[in-house]
Amino acid sequence: MQHKNPKALNLIRFVSVDNMMKTVLDIGIEKTIAGVAAQIEHDFKRWELFDKTPRLASHSALGVIELMPTSDGTVYGFKYVNGHPKNTKEGLQTVTAFGVLSDVDTGYPVLLSEMTILTAIRTAATSAMAAKYLAPAGARCMAMIGNGAQSEFQAMAFKTLLGIDSLRLYDIDARATDKCAANLAERGFGIIKCTSAKEAVEGAQIITTCTADKQYATILTDDMVRPGVHVNAIGGDCPGKTELQRDILLRADIFVEYAPQTRIEGDIQQLPQDHPVTELWEVMTGAAKGRTSGEQITVFDGVGFAIEDFSALRYLNDQLDATGRFESLDMIADPDEPRDLWGMVMRAAHTVVKAA
Repeated sequence: MQHKNPKALNLIRFVSVDNMMKTVLDIGIEKTIAGVAAQIEHDFKRWELFDKTPRLASHSALGVIELMPTSDGTVYGFKYVNGHPKNTKEGLQTVTAFGVLSDVDTGYPVLLSEMTILTAIRTAATSAMAAKYLAPAGARCMAMIGNGAQSEFQAMAFKTLLGIDSLRLYDIDARATDKCAANLAERGFGIIKCTSAKEAVEGAQIITTCTADKQYATILTDDMVRPGVHVNAIGGDCPGKTELQRDILLRADIFVEYAPQTRIEGDIQQLPQDHPVTELWEVMTGAAKGRTSGEQITVFDGVGFAIEDFSALRYLNDQLDATGRFESLDMIADPDEPRDLWGMVMRAAHTVVKAA
């Protein structure tokens, strides 16, 4: 992020929902997913440079509101995001979000963006990026249990990064499965709509669970996970919300983004705090091993982490010079004399009186 002139620093880039959609379509969904995944992988390999903390969560009986901050020492970023599973029944999104990037040297924000769409992209990109290291070689078939708002993004990410071309879909609401199948019908997949989770996992080398209910749920039971499978478990993402039967975790090698956060929010909240897990950055840098055998069961217990949002915002900001899909917001007070904020306000008051 380059400074222009000091007088322009009060103008920050703003990406609306409309401009986010247009940006993704300008670039192409596959290229966008691949670009975000590459930026996340790049930043995970710089893991030790980042501030890291479990997200700051405010829980209620109906959902959660969270802040997810991080910085690499040069750029600061955060995301505001909610998770309210009951919203769907009211015609509202389960997840909404926005994010900010700021320049560490000045503390000035430089980008404000919608992140409901961008979060869907970064979540899918992270899942597929992890699977590059953890899924069995040559995997082509993925079961997707939970066919809501995230499902199409997951499918496209796994197709783009791993070559998945066969989908087995299941949702307790058949309308969600019909929606997902229709949206992906022209995207190069062979699609089978299943009537149970057990049917969906038959023959799948990758199993993605992406459900929304805020409860201790058992979406996958131990007998449904055979040796050699990779489980992409991304729906268990807050305290009291799980998807996998505990026995699966005891048989698997478990990989997470940031262990202190995942132990609170992920499926591994069912296990003792000292149960061994491996952070993804360790696999990416060669400090730890990912998949080591064809019989190994791997689980990515993905809950979403601030560095992924930081990476997605960085990728977006880098594209805006070419796409031009942003507006400028006057967000920062800019008095002629930095110490005379009062004077700036009073001059504005005189201007208003004069105009009246």
